[in-house]
Amino acid sequence: MAQATARSVFVTGGNRGIGLAIARSFAAAGDRVAVTYRGEEPPDSEGFLAVRCDVTDSQQVDQAFKEAESAHGPVTVLIANAGTVHDRLLVRMSEADFTSVIDTNLTGAFRVAQRALRGMLREGHGRIVLISSTSALHGAPGQTNYAAAKAGLVGFARSLTRELGPRDITCNVVAPGLTETDMSRGLTAEQRRDLLRQTPAGRPGRPEEVADAVAFLVRAGYVRGAVIPVDGGAGLGH
Repeated sequence: MAQATARSVFVTGGNRGIGLAIARSFAAAGDRVAVTYRGEEPPDSEGFLAVRCDVTDSQQVDQAFKEAESAHGPVTVLIANAGTVHDRLLVRMSEADFTSVIDTNLTGAFRVAQRALRGMLREGHGRIVLISSTSALHGAPGQTNYAAAKAGLVGFARSLTRELGPRDITCNVVAPGLTETDMSRGLTAEQRRDLLRQTPAGRPGRPEEVADAVAFLVRAGYVRGAVIPVDGGAGLGH
């Protein structure tokens, strides 16, 4: 359904997978969408404002917001989706493997949320959705770095919710399970079978189904500090 007034939407990591599906959902609703990318650009046909940005660099984050604000006005919807993985068992994980994942997945979300709040506080309105993972809720072998970063988003969102108080600015978390993305296609056949055995829906999710949950949270002004699993029942509320 198209919006009565187009919103300025900023999606990090919006060039593919879940981020691209989210960006498409907002564009279809009539919003003005800016997406960030670090490597591969989003398809030209999408019509987004594509901004190169590494969320581990505060200066690049600031510049990306300036470009989006110049083109679309103050950002009032932020989707912090950019992420990376460096999976290894802890006994083999280097400190760089750990800190690089934290820097992108958790500190990167801090950087973009802090920057977005400037405009949201001036506008008196805003919606922040952080894309976590069910790995944050029940753990995953080889993902101590990734699960720690994604779990950190939950505490971040809930603490920010308390800071924002009665303002019309919300912060919520979506936690996808196994979803058909480039990341999940890197799983071994055995890993995929194990994950599907734990999923009552019996199939992976689609990026568009994650986008549906994001769209709900952006509409739902009284939902705050929530964690919404989109995992086919794999976590059963954990």
